[in-house]
Amino acid sequence: MFKSLFNLFFPQVCLGCGTFMQLNETVICTSCRHELPLTNHHSETENEIIKKFYGRIPIEFGAAMFYFHKKGIVQQLIHNLKYQNHQEIGTMLGKWYGEELKFLEIVKNTDFIIPVPLHKKRLKKRGYNQVEKFGLALSSLLKVPYNDSILYRNIYSDTQTQKSFFGRTTIKKDLFDVVFSEIHQGKHFLLIDDVITSGTTIEACAKALLKIPDAKISIVAMAYTHS
Repeated sequence: MFKSLFNLFFPQVCLGCGTFMQLNETVICTSCRHELPLTNHHSETENEIIKKFYGRIPIEFGAAMFYFHKKGIVQQLIHNLKYQNHQEIGTMLGKWYGEELKFLEIVKNTDFIIPVPLHKKRLKKRGYNQVEKFGLALSSLLKVPYNDSILYRNIYSDTQTQKSFFGRTTIKKDLFDVVFSEIHQGKHFLLIDDVITSGTTIEACAKALLKIPDAKISIVAMAYTHS
């Protein structure tokens, strides 16, 4: 009753297309939900993410939820999540993808969910890591603890969206590092990010995590864009 009255005077807007939503819709409208370009990576043994990192870093599993296209719905969702503080998008996507991933033993058997970290200066400026809610939702469904204190960013740098493709493929050495103890040795880390383009950021994060003895890495992202 209260929600109906609230929506009557303050109708919710779809964060994908900007149209007013129906009472039974949340975050994005039904039309946008049906138009989202799902990759189905999680059901493929040799998908694009696994192939992308072949020979670069050893990974146990890799998948992205959507394809990212310029001026598409996914780009709008990521923009609203990353720059407009619509963290409910991360929660929605984490719950959605978590329902798919929870049937995969290789994902369920990971030990920690690790977000690609922001530098503390950028985190302070933005106020949140855009993949945190995504990771927490995955954590709840997969029963795998979320940990944002193992991996950290050493160097403050410009955002990837403002760089050319060449700029995205050249990451400074030791951009990321890890803090770990004996309990983290031999663990399987599920590394998460918003969008994978060149893969250099994920590669740098994975290489930092692989400093931990006998560590294993899997990768999950909200979206993947062809480079």
